[in-house]
Amino acid sequence: MRFWLTFLLAGCVGGAAPAWAAHAYALWGEPKYPAGFDHFAYVNPAAPKGGELRLVSNLRVSTFDKYNPFTIKGNAPAYLSSLMFDSLLVGAQDETATGYGLLAEDVDVAADGLSATFRLRPEARFHNGKPVLAQDVKHSFDTLVGPFTSPAYKTLLAEVAGVDVVDDRTVRYRFKLPNRELPLTVGGLPVFSRDWGVENGKAKPFDQVVTDIPIGSGPYKIGPVQFGKDITYVRDPQYWARDLNVRKGTANFDRILVKIYKDSTARLEALKAGEFDLMRFFSAGDWARRVNGKKFDTGELVKGEFKHKLPAGFQSYVLNTRRPFLQDVRVREALGLAVDYEWMNRQLFYGAYQRVNGLFGNTACETRGTPSPEELALMEPWRKHIPAAAFGPMTVPPRTDGDSSLRANLRRAQALLKEAGWEVRDGALRNAQGQAMVLEYMDSNEGGVRTVTPWMRALEKLGITLKFRSVDFALYQQRLQKFDFDITSMAYQGTNNPGQEFADMFGSAAADMEDSGNFPGVKNPAVDAMIKAMTSAKTEAQLLPACHALERIIAHSHYLIPQWTAGTHRMAYNAWRLARPDAMPPYASGEGWAIDTWWARNPPQTAPEKK
Repeated sequence: MRFWLTFLLAGCVGGAAPAWAAHAYALWGEPKYPAGFDHFAYVNPAAPKGGELRLVSNLRVSTFDKYNPFTIKGNAPAYLSSLMFDSLLVGAQDETATGYGLLAEDVDVAADGLSATFRLRPEARFHNGKPVLAQDVKHSFDTLVGPFTSPAYKTLLAEVAGVDVVDDRTVRYRFKLPNRELPLTVGGLPVFSRDWGVENGKAKPFDQVVTDIPIGSGPYKIGPVQFGKDITYVRDPQYWARDLNVRKGTANFDRILVKIYKDSTARLEALKAGEFDLMRFFSAGDWARRVNGKKFDTGELVKGEFKHKLPAGFQSYVLNTRRPFLQDVRVREALGLAVDYEWMNRQLFYGAYQRVNGLFGNTACETRGTPSPEELALMEPWRKHIPAAAFGPMTVPPRTDGDSSLRANLRRAQALLKEAGWEVRDGALRNAQGQAMVLEYMDSNEGGVRTVTPWMRALEKLGITLKFRSVDFALYQQRLQKFDFDITSMAYQGTNNPGQEFADMFGSAAADMEDSGNFPGVKNPAVDAMIKAMTSAKTEAQLLPACHALERIIAHSHYLIPQWTAGTHRMAYNAWRLARPDAMPPYASGEGWAIDTWWARNPPQTAPEKK
């Protein structure tokens, strides 16, 4: 998993006495903002405070039953973590791989790369007024790697040896191995008070900290709540970092109301009725055909497409290789050949998307062409564990336009299936034991059948039965945690700075760890070796070949069938109630940009003057 603040700061300062001078650290190169900078360039430092931002929940769950976002069981409200918990370091939305001090005013990374020492700001305060101390940082880390949180934390932080309290305002993280990203990873962890979950002077086990109000140090607290339906976050007027350079021009709304609706139709109709102010759209069909009405005609509601430079991510159909039918790479490749993306983009998506390929699209790690000598040097020792095709050109998703066709792709798929021991007999594709290939596609959204149906029809021509199984979201989560599915769809976020989180997504140790992120069940020592090479890279020149090698192995193993991505954030918003900066920073996360940097018009009911 990737946390909302894994941008970091480090400095290579040796010697017995730390030189507390690093205001920021860029993983590769120099930070954009110099020491003493006044504010980030993309904010309005004079933005007025006040008013309300009304949002719809960005989560698929239709309720919430806890305030603790870190434990495994239950569902916490949307946006709680980012609004209520500060971290040692914070990233900017107009650069990558750089961190600036938030709770920490300085950081010192040892010359051997085996520790990072953070000095806390004396003014940093929790919501209960108590200072943020090194003991709280250690408590937060120890809790997150404890028994009651997601295994993803343990995988992400597996190379952290421990945390030492040097003094009340100084904390040192120790690392098992040198890893340039680890100071950034620990610097991005949420920090919460040791008082959270304390009852009658005694701390409860963390899994019993359910509806206890979180004690963080972020700009917002929990306000009025209709439990399970909606939640209001209220701005803390005494927020300790309100005048800090990394926080100027942010957290401008007095209240952020988050409403929950049961389905996408209800959300869209509520937007048109004026029940909330901003909604991000992921459905090309909704955006093209249904985002309209009276309030759009008057200019109260506005449609905006905001271009970004975020990584493409690797939204994919996930093939669970724990299932016997999906263990042969030839079978997995054949399934991918039956996806008619070009038809879907034309007929279902209104040409709004681009095809995903690999793990690192739209980043420096994106892989093209044939392996370089540096990549081959990493891959060669593991040749017997790597598909032979990975030593050739990078994968290109099959096409069905131009000189290509679905018919030709299906013929290729048929040949692969025959090689793997599958042939059509008695009207179905069967193996040597006579078993028919019947697979289940699991989704928590009934509307998902619309995009899967063309694939199902194409697979029928190969003799494969793909059944669509719609389950409620609670059961969907439970089955994912236990890896109880054949095929599902997953929207993996990309990153410009790949690191230890890939061990959770593709590492062998995570494959058998319930609730890990290794949904395809990858257990391959070659993959483990590439992840290790990636996380131990000391320079970008060492990082890139490791990224490319990992991407080649995963892509040519066909654990994932690439889906689609968009280069814009599609958002509809109330222009009579909300004001915003002129331009969106290139690495903003859509509604996160609005939450962080927009502000309320005064009075909000008045239409803005037309220019």
